[in-house]
Amino acid sequence: MKFIVCGKNLEVTESLKERAIKKVGKLEKFFNPDTEAHITMSVQKNRQIVEVTIPFNGVVLRAEEANDDMYASIDKAIDILERQIRKYKTKLGKRLHETAFRNDVPGKEFDVDEEREFKVVRTKRFAFKPMTVEEAILQMNLTGHEFFMFSNSETGKANVVYRRKSGDYGLIEPEY
Repeated sequence: MKFIVCGKNLEVTESLKERAIKKVGKLEKFFNPDTEAHITMSVQKNRQIVEVTIPFNGVVLRAEEANDDMYASIDKAIDILERQIRKYKTKLGKRLHETAFRNDVPGKEFDVDEEREFKVVRTKRFAFKPMTVEEAILQMNLTGHEFFMFSNSETGKANVVYRRKSGDYGLIEPEY
């Protein structure tokens, strides 16, 4: 597994880097050797934030955790990733190539929650009008939603804007 460690508003010390690599390295047994793990550490006021992203075979495992202590944030983020792996191993295994997860982990059998069917309880339809990103953010704020799907007038593609925990906005664009 390859590790990419970086910091935002923070100089990542060698001890922090080693701790993050050691903790994320425990997940190495579930992935192929060429899988990359992106570890981003940042500081916002008193919050120490760790974000771990592991993209593989078209799927992304991601955990973000904020705490007063960076080491505690790392530990909690790894716990989240382990739960995601346990929960989705069966589903991902069926949907992905057989090489998505390594199956030769000795002594590691997971007690996967019984798969349940996801039930759609409401369908909503709306006019899909071309607009700019700024117009979409304004429309999202007017409706009081946390996200808004729209047709980007600049690219002609479907996009989604969303409100981040920090209060800023994010944009999701398709990649073909």
